[in-house]
Amino acid sequence: MEIKFEYTRKRSDFGRPCSFSDLPAEVTVDIPPDPSLAQEFIPQDPVDFSLQHGPVMAVHEVNTERVQVTSRGVNHVEGGWPKHVDPRNTDMTSRYREEVERDEIYTRAILRLGTLMEHCIRQNNAIDIYEEYFAEDEEEEGEEEPPSAKTINVLRDPNPVKRTATHLSWHPDACKELAVAYCSLEFQDKRRDISFDSYIWDLENPYKPELTLMLSSPVVTLEYNSKDWHHLLGGCYNGQIVYWDTRKGGLPMETTPVELSHRDPVYGAIWLPSRTGTECFSASTDGQVLWWDIRKLSQPSERLVLDITREDQLKNALGAISLDFSLSMPTKFLVGTEQGTIINCNRDAKTPPEKIANIFNGHIGAVYAVARSPFYPKVFLSVGDWTARIWSEENLDSSSIMETKCHIPYLLDGCWSPVKPAVFFTAKSDGTLDVWDFLFHQKDPSLSLKVSNDPLLSLRPQDNGRIVACGTKQGTVTLLEISPGLCTLRKNEKSLTSTMFEREARREKVLQDKQRELQVRAQLLAKAKQEEQEDPQEVFKQARTDFFSVIKAERQRRGESES
Repeated sequence: MEIKFEYTRKRSDFGRPCSFSDLPAEVTVDIPPDPSLAQEFIPQDPVDFSLQHGPVMAVHEVNTERVQVTSRGVNHVEGGWPKHVDPRNTDMTSRYREEVERDEIYTRAILRLGTLMEHCIRQNNAIDIYEEYFAEDEEEEGEEEPPSAKTINVLRDPNPVKRTATHLSWHPDACKELAVAYCSLEFQDKRRDISFDSYIWDLENPYKPELTLMLSSPVVTLEYNSKDWHHLLGGCYNGQIVYWDTRKGGLPMETTPVELSHRDPVYGAIWLPSRTGTECFSASTDGQVLWWDIRKLSQPSERLVLDITREDQLKNALGAISLDFSLSMPTKFLVGTEQGTIINCNRDAKTPPEKIANIFNGHIGAVYAVARSPFYPKVFLSVGDWTARIWSEENLDSSSIMETKCHIPYLLDGCWSPVKPAVFFTAKSDGTLDVWDFLFHQKDPSLSLKVSNDPLLSLRPQDNGRIVACGTKQGTVTLLEISPGLCTLRKNEKSLTSTMFEREARREKVLQDKQRELQVRAQLLAKAKQEEQEDPQEVFKQARTDFFSVIKAERQRRGESES
């Protein structure tokens, strides 16, 4: 049956606008169902249909050649002077400036440009186009994000014979460069073709070092000068101190003489805040701390022997394996030793024994890292054996105020976060990086990340706390970007952390006093038991002997006075 309905209109009606109106519904055709057709249907159960709405994709991989990027720059010099004016002659240049300033064209140009510049400055001051209206909301959203980290770059030792990345130092200017000290710490490492060079890496070009630091002995530690960014201080494996001027290439500017340097590898070399910016000091496992001035590296300006018996004997000195200095306490510095002792030194003391101010014992192995808190100078962190401990200088006779759990692998390095007072990082021998936030979790780390299969021996965060560099035993430096929740300072976090440290210090002091009280009580009980076990006859004989000896001594004294 064919159903057809025809609409007819005149040709002149085509194209006219439609005029719709509301009308009730109207049934045009009604087709009733045919029961006889139901028998021809075949039931099908279940009914499966497969639909594919996504496009068909294919995976293709191509090995391309690595792009070699080189950095090039242009040195701009002063120019634009007429030919008859020598720019190196100050008299000629000043005379020419005076002539130009007297010209009417110059005056009109300055007035016109000054008006335009003033208008632009007023526009910029009218409204802050970079103002953040919802900064608090962004912080609240960041708090809910779980702690995480991702790898953003990897720097590998370019030499075929791999060495350990023993120390890292960020460039003070925006942290765009990273100085890495490469040295093999294996005893009597006799591998052939081992290189002694260390490198400065540019983060924008991770495939090739920006500068090669060449030396006759491998460098164990490197440190940028915060006052003069071009000066780089290094401590060598043979005990020498060396510094570079990066503007003049990778060859060292000057090196200390071997006979007046350290006798063992230099594990710590730090710049000191001075007017000239040329003073530094170093520590080594030979038990000495030496002060230097790079203007005269022929001999050390001062020497300190780390003898905790305060006899100033080098044979009794403890070997220094870590060193820390904070600008907030310019006269004090911390030394971590191989024997597990932390020495707090004061340079301003008059005599060498007085320079060893305090001694802290708590580790049963070498203290690989020691660092003062950037927010609370009297609180410092130490990393050694299987734990990381937090100490307070106010509790001199007690143990650490806080500590982490004992790990199975060794802890080889650690440091504080520069932006959050309760956050610190630890590096372990199984290649794991732990991020601790003691304000929220004290039993377990807030973030534990497997960085490498090789042990992590060096650790250093950027000044903003967002990027952390980790150096491995095979010379690979991994740059990690941590989540905003671990590098953003929250409200009242400083006061809460300060309260926590003060509370733990008081608790430790109370426990120490309680322990002393128990020890005194135990000694009194032992003495009382000993007196109870004595024979009364023996006590009487001893008292009688003492009495007659006193009388005899008194008679002799009187006889001598009468004669």
